[in-house]
Amino acid sequence: MKLIVGLGNPGKAYAQNRHNVGFWCLNYFARLHSIRFDRRQCHAKVGTSQVSGEKLLLVKPQTFVNLSGQSVAGLVHRHNVPLGNLLVIYDDLDLPLGKIRLRQSGSSGGHKGMHSIISALGSEEFPRIRVGIGRPRAEGQSISEDAIVNYVLSDFTPQEEAIVKPVIPSVSEAIDCFLSQGIDAAMSKFNQSLYEATQHGV
Repeated sequence: MKLIVGLGNPGKAYAQNRHNVGFWCLNYFARLHSIRFDRRQCHAKVGTSQVSGEKLLLVKPQTFVNLSGQSVAGLVHRHNVPLGNLLVIYDDLDLPLGKIRLRQSGSSGGHKGMHSIISALGSEEFPRIRVGIGRPRAEGQSISEDAIVNYVLSDFTPQEEAIVKPVIPSVSEAIDCFLSQGIDAAMSKFNQSLYEATQHGV
């Protein structure tokens, strides 16, 4: 079984927040493959299907982002999922707006949801897709923690949304590639695309 997790906060008040781009990506993938989030397990909305010959569990934790590890670790253990078969999709302040980056493993990078998952699993050794939301700008001074929290918990501007939404289908393609060919192939294809875009000033 493959377990695909999108991070976000539950509820309409948070639905358009930058912090919810993981939910956006998973919702798009689910619609594309006609998968419904019609069950609840381990404090998460889940949907099941088979894609690319793989039994698949889509997961949207309902614990709020900072406690995502409770749901993810619970489901990993409940379904006996190897960590190499876990894929987590989440927003990243350190990537430019609308860029995506796949990694096979690594630290949380300061993302509290990822920190929660890593702590609950006791391991950093699982794949992830990072979706860039950029950082708030403040000329001549550092950004406070409160400003970061306010930024991720605020909605994309219309201009930002116009950049982010066209990237969501690419995330879906990356998930499909992960399912059919593995994380190395997905990294090779989609991280190279990011490199080429950067080289061309996109």
